[in-house]
Amino acid sequence: MIKNYLKIAWRNIVSNKVYSAINILGLAAGMAVALLIGLWVFNEFSYDKFLPNYKQLYRVDLNFTSQHDGEHTQQAVPIPLVEVLRKEVPGIKRVAETDWVGWQWHDLLVGDKKLYLGGGATHPDFLNIFQYPFVKGNARAALTETYSIVLTESTAKALFGNEDPINKYVRFDNKQNLKVTGVLKDIPKNATLQFSFLTPFSFKEQTESWMKDARTTWTNNSFNEFVELEPGVTSAQIAPKIKNIVYQKSPQLRVAKPEVILHPLADWHLYSDFKNGKEAGGFIDYVRMFSIIGMLVLIIACINFMNLSTARSEKRAREVGVRKAIGSQRKDLIFQFLTESILITFIAFLFSILFTQLALPFFNELISSSISIPYGNPLFWCMMICYVLITGLLAGSRPAFYLSSFNPVTVLKGAIQVGKAAALPRKILVVLQFSCSIALIISTIIVYQQIQYAKSRPTGYNADRLMMTDMSGDLETHYAALKNDLLASGMVESVASASSPITNVYSHMSLDKWPGKNPGDESVNIGAISVSDTYLKTLGMSLVEGHDFSSSWSADTNNVIVNEAVIKRIGFKNPINKIIDYSMGNKRRIIGVVKDALMESPFFPVQPAIFNHGRGGNNIMYRLAKNVNTQDAIQKITKIFNTYNPAYPYIYQFVDEEYNHKFNLEMLVGKLAGVFAGLAIFISCLGLFGLAAYVAEQRTKEIGIRKVLGASISQVWLLLSKDFILLVIISCVIASPIALYFLRNWLQKYDYRITIGPGVFVLSAIVAIVITLITISFQAIKAALMNPVKSLRSE
Repeated sequence: MIKNYLKIAWRNIVSNKVYSAINILGLAAGMAVALLIGLWVFNEFSYDKFLPNYKQLYRVDLNFTSQHDGEHTQQAVPIPLVEVLRKEVPGIKRVAETDWVGWQWHDLLVGDKKLYLGGGATHPDFLNIFQYPFVKGNARAALTETYSIVLTESTAKALFGNEDPINKYVRFDNKQNLKVTGVLKDIPKNATLQFSFLTPFSFKEQTESWMKDARTTWTNNSFNEFVELEPGVTSAQIAPKIKNIVYQKSPQLRVAKPEVILHPLADWHLYSDFKNGKEAGGFIDYVRMFSIIGMLVLIIACINFMNLSTARSEKRAREVGVRKAIGSQRKDLIFQFLTESILITFIAFLFSILFTQLALPFFNELISSSISIPYGNPLFWCMMICYVLITGLLAGSRPAFYLSSFNPVTVLKGAIQVGKAAALPRKILVVLQFSCSIALIISTIIVYQQIQYAKSRPTGYNADRLMMTDMSGDLETHYAALKNDLLASGMVESVASASSPITNVYSHMSLDKWPGKNPGDESVNIGAISVSDTYLKTLGMSLVEGHDFSSSWSADTNNVIVNEAVIKRIGFKNPINKIIDYSMGNKRRIIGVVKDALMESPFFPVQPAIFNHGRGGNNIMYRLAKNVNTQDAIQKITKIFNTYNPAYPYIYQFVDEEYNHKFNLEMLVGKLAGVFAGLAIFISCLGLFGLAAYVAEQRTKEIGIRKVLGASISQVWLLLSKDFILLVIISCVIASPIALYFLRNWLQKYDYRITIGPGVFVLSAIVAIVITLITISFQAIKAALMNPVKSLRSE
């Protein structure tokens, strides 16, 4: 029985090659988009799930509520908190304190091999909490020795080749020798924490002087802490026990109402926004959005199938009448049409696999991922079978029930008339198709405008030819000589050092007292940056009032420069020479006010920042001289850096490129929206092309008569085009307010945002109408050019 159904279905597909090809291509494109998004969504949800105990793992965060600055949640917490969690909170199995794992870059040397890689310092229990598989060694003993190091497999191979690295030594920052006590398998790409090595936290405490008081200071929020709960214990049970620990232990922070919260490992990647200490969104919003877009594109493809199948109902009507006359039941016909739909969907699915495989390299490059089709996974194929069946049933449902409803007597008499009653649903579906497509076009334009608006925002510094290098190894010791040689080379016109790069702020402190502060006023969280005397000059930052630091560090020991945001926040009118108190007792005199500079997010207001005159730092910034060849300059600069820092590779960044990275998420959203909008339009136009061909075929006689009576080509073209144009205009009217609603909500997350004007909707409508005209004009002009004698003779 099924074999006969399949034979009939295949015969119908082959006998209508053009329409079948349009259906298959449209469905294949829609299924490929849905499959691609499905693979991406699965990858996003898979983050950190490879760890066997991931459900019991949490990061300790702090949630602050300020009257002026509102609510914010941060990962940085004080070290003393870890001892309280470890010793006083039942239900917690393990606790590990760390620095910023993956973000701490250090030099690893073995013989003549040198690598500059990201890693971190962790408590030994870190590897018991995060059960990364070991190639050599074990979690129990790997980080118990202070002067030890754990490497990932690829790092060990790069340093030691095929030798066994265990108990061999790595020169760390060209200062200490660390013994290799373990080798981990390379960290999967779907892990939130990415690192190449780990060192013991005790090593950090012994070798970095600033760590001296860290274990007793509750206001030094510079660390990460991770916990593993006992089996059967939930975060809801632990939350009330830990909520007020920092509030009780740190009176200085009470005004900001600090609350200790637990952030589940399973949610790190997708949930980064919080409200009232609870997860409230993050990247999950974009995952959901593109999941909906994937489904919409698939529905658009299914609508094509429905429309073309029902449009050709007159061609299939006689077949239905004959089969009913010889005894076929309606359910048999429904099954037959659904079989045909599923067979077409299956063929489309094969093409969609091909399209997806071809698109994956470009898609992976676009989203910086490594997604692949899991051909060897039986579960994947089970899901694909369901995918084909559901898509086939969805696409074929309306044609099956509509075509099987024909009365055999009416059909065989030739009296069937497919008029407005049959055409109206098709028009509604076309409007639905184009409404989705036009909404995506509008979204693409708005995202692009928002990115360009933020990019055009004044940064407060000059990024042209400005470069940055980490102050690694011996660079801090030899900074003065390095600076002199760079300037003497003629390749560089200015050099400065700072504790933070211009594109970020590493350290924040509390501004506690200032003239005119009321007793009930909150302290202000400010960015704290230590800079050299040439910092403002090198970066091209401008003073609003006051003066710059002098060349003598000792003369500026108690002086600071603040940005305009500080002045606005505390309400100073004449700030020069005013004394402020920040970071618990550091009294400083304001000698200058600098224009606000975008060091953090370009979408939000500039945060208060204070600059003190310091020596050394974490970064060297230097501006290339005008009219020098960039590659020649880099070659000469490399030699100078290697002279003073031979143990480290010379690594540099251009500031304008680093600044552009701040737009990565928005640019990704814009690119994906643009790609999917293009595909949605393409699929919609395929259906439109098929419908235009069908309409032209049905009206062949009418067109012939009109031409005989003197109708011009343009009049025939307008006759066949006007109905489709009207449908697209209706789609524009429907899509615009829907897109406006969702895009306004999306823009609300940015303080610095565009205002949506009518121009974007007009432009989207024009684009949609032009695409529609191009699509249907081929068939319309082809019909208009046909010889009326031949068309009337054929009739």
